[in-house]
Amino acid sequence: MSSVKNVIKDSYKLMLLKDYLRVAIKEAGFSGVDIQKTPTGTRVGLHVTRPGIVIGRKGSGIRDLTKVLEKDFGLKSPQISVIEIPRPELEPSVMCNRMSQHLARGTAFRRAVMWTLQTIMEAGAMGVQITISGKLRGERSSFEKHSKGILPRAGYQAGIIVSEDIVHVETKMGLIGIRIRIARKEKFVPEFEMKARKEVVAKKIVEPLLEEKEGKEDEVEVLDESKIDPSKPRTESEAVAIEEKLIETVETFEEVEEELK
Repeated sequence: MSSVKNVIKDSYKLMLLKDYLRVAIKEAGFSGVDIQKTPTGTRVGLHVTRPGIVIGRKGSGIRDLTKVLEKDFGLKSPQISVIEIPRPELEPSVMCNRMSQHLARGTAFRRAVMWTLQTIMEAGAMGVQITISGKLRGERSSFEKHSKGILPRAGYQAGIIVSEDIVHVETKMGLIGIRIRIARKEKFVPEFEMKARKEVVAKKIVEPLLEEKEGKEDEVEVLDESKIDPSKPRTESEAVAIEEKLIETVETFEEVEEELK
């Protein structure tokens, strides 16, 4: 088999794995997966908002997921590590899943769009663009594009700063597609940077983080139920249910136009 076919085959398997994880660990706020092949097996890094759900009680969730990855997806000796996302509001995949749940619950699509825009910008994003398409109002398909902040569209900076994700949700009207693009300030690469300053930052920030990460790679975290805050939502469904009440207070363009008349 040629190298091109191998690349296509690996990409196809990764796509199937992402689709499976998006559904299997949806309540944990799945964002992405990193796969690295090693001489001893395969390292699988799962980026989620709630690691406790993936790990399970005494590591039961990790063991079940390891069996599935090895049997159904053909990964050799998978070693799963769960990585917590510090700011889920800046992850397009997480926000796509939350917005799709709002639409599935019957929330008006423009209210869901306005709420998602507001949430992402308040989290510290440089800019955001949400495109929603499908049978939004009537029998004919249409699309709407809403933007806020600064979002590079092309060039070197756009490839580094902007991340995006696409998700589809089934509603009573039909299939609706959601595309979210988020530009993050911390990924911005300045045109000029002092070399001495760069070395100081690497020594003070980057190296300690790498040492801490290397020490924790082989550790298996066990969920401590005593540390769980009961006031915070435990799953993505609970978070969406809380947001659903707050979305009702968001003003849409139609309401603003009526007030101005």
